[in-house]
Amino acid sequence: MQYDFDTHINRRDTDSLKWNVGENELPLWVADMDFKTAPEIMLALKERMEHGVFGYSIIPEYWYNAYCDWWGKRHDLAVKKEWLTFASGVVPAISSMIRHLTKPDEKVLIQPPVYNAFFHIIQDNEREIAENPLICESGEYWVDFEDLEKKLADPKVTLMILCNPHNPIGKIWDRETLEKIGELCCKNGVVVVSDEIHCDLTDPGLDYVPFAAVSRNCALNSVTCVAPTKTFNLAGMKSSALIIPDEELRQRVSRGLDIDCLGDPNGFSCDAAYAAYTYGGVWLNQLRQYLFENKTIVKEFLAKELPQVTVTGCEATYLMWLNCEGVKGFNGDSPKFIREKTGLFLSEGRIFGKEGEKCMRMNVACTKETLKDALERLKKGIAEVERSACDK
Repeated sequence: MQYDFDTHINRRDTDSLKWNVGENELPLWVADMDFKTAPEIMLALKERMEHGVFGYSIIPEYWYNAYCDWWGKRHDLAVKKEWLTFASGVVPAISSMIRHLTKPDEKVLIQPPVYNAFFHIIQDNEREIAENPLICESGEYWVDFEDLEKKLADPKVTLMILCNPHNPIGKIWDRETLEKIGELCCKNGVVVVSDEIHCDLTDPGLDYVPFAAVSRNCALNSVTCVAPTKTFNLAGMKSSALIIPDEELRQRVSRGLDIDCLGDPNGFSCDAAYAAYTYGGVWLNQLRQYLFENKTIVKEFLAKELPQVTVTGCEATYLMWLNCEGVKGFNGDSPKFIREKTGLFLSEGRIFGKEGEKCMRMNVACTKETLKDALERLKKGIAEVERSACDK
């Protein structure tokens, strides 16, 4: 079956966070897609809806089976049922773990430029942020292991949030890198919370390595956060799972989720996850190809029309990290300026850490027609930035 990713879906006036913008604005910022989810998932939700009774739900056996089968077949990670814990979202779950796995005077380590929510949930939970900035060389990002070892040796650092694949740069961390991170964290008694929500959205032909699959030490010293929500455009379903092989750690995390009331599913979340992981594989493969084509369109357009803007990384996710260091006059305020001048709404790079000051993040999970409109607006916006710089 051939699935349709070219038909534009009007999301205005649908209470969409992403599309709650002005009439002439084009939002390619927050990480959700403009595509309908897989029809197999819609059918499962329709059947659930037609039952008509939406009382309290339990976690059904088929939910566990779907996760175990998907990670075993798709990612070569043998997940046991007892390792799985339901959570109503990855970010709420990480926030809960910060509260219940660390103390107020301790630090949580992150690797900027990185998903901006990490900054907020650490600070909102009154923990201190420890940063291990990634190194960017020749358009590629790498872990600064000398700095990481020093930061992890701080006894106040007790938790590390790993982003795998990494948002916003789209980097797939290789096994060697993950193994080094795991060894250092085990050596220093630092628990790893691995956010792997984008793991299914790799480019065709590329696979990601689950942190828990790297070694026994990595598995027993980590919590892996996964969900069908990014992969199948189900963010509003508020559904995720935590893979926790170590029983003691799992009990601590589960207790925290119970205290924070984050462990109960809504009437549709388990059915959506089951349908996605059981019947959504072909749809996902076609989506990955479509996203890869969109990324190629962006790269070719930039090379021809905007060579002063380059793309970094981008092996996974539908988010492209645009490096604008070559744009005269570009600064942290430039994305807002571009929005004012063209209506194109991209994510400001600086929200992902000071390392992103000269960057923007673009969401390319849209139709090719929409993407081409966005690129023309980007070209106009960059010209406005450079013109403004010359006028000063």
